[in-house]
Amino acid sequence: MAYFDNIENAKEYINMAEGIDGTYLVNILKKYLQKGSTILELGMGPGKDLNLLKKDYKVTGSDKSKAFLDLYSDENKDIELLLLDAKTLNIDRKFDSIYSNKVLIHLDKDELKESINRQYDILNNDGITVHSFWRGETEEVVDGLKFVYYDKDELINLFSKKFKILDIAYYTEMEYKDSIYIVIKKA
Repeated sequence: MAYFDNIENAKEYINMAEGIDGTYLVNILKKYLQKGSTILELGMGPGKDLNLLKKDYKVTGSDKSKAFLDLYSDENKDIELLLLDAKTLNIDRKFDSIYSNKVLIHLDKDELKESINRQYDILNNDGITVHSFWRGETEEVVDGLKFVYYDKDELINLFSKKFKILDIAYYTEMEYKDSIYIVIKKA
């Protein structure tokens, strides 16, 4: 994941992602989470989803890439940002919600299990989490970036050990039903 530590790679990603944001996922989250709740966004990247979330929630942005954090903070001084690994989530705070949009796909399956355990620890009771993934059954590495694809059954199996599944569905981001979101609750 050192790919995004390079500021030029981060800028290239920001340009590539122009016109894409998580409006669809944020609207799903709004069905389950009260305004004013605290949210930790994992892997905020350019901060587009963070900007959507901050309209209704008390947000904390995080990323493993200092380059993304620096680029975002240059224009957004009012939001707390953390240099944070989505796998280990080494933080001593709790949140009402955790949100990620195609971030956990960069963790292998054992790392995802570790992240799920840590998410449970840092969520308040009855906390809500929304994550999205690319749909599929493969793993690949592109330019040093790992991509792990999931189907519904595998995500249900992984998350239901710790959380109550509130909703899971395929949706379309670039190609027909190429993505999956999952909404879970700490029970």
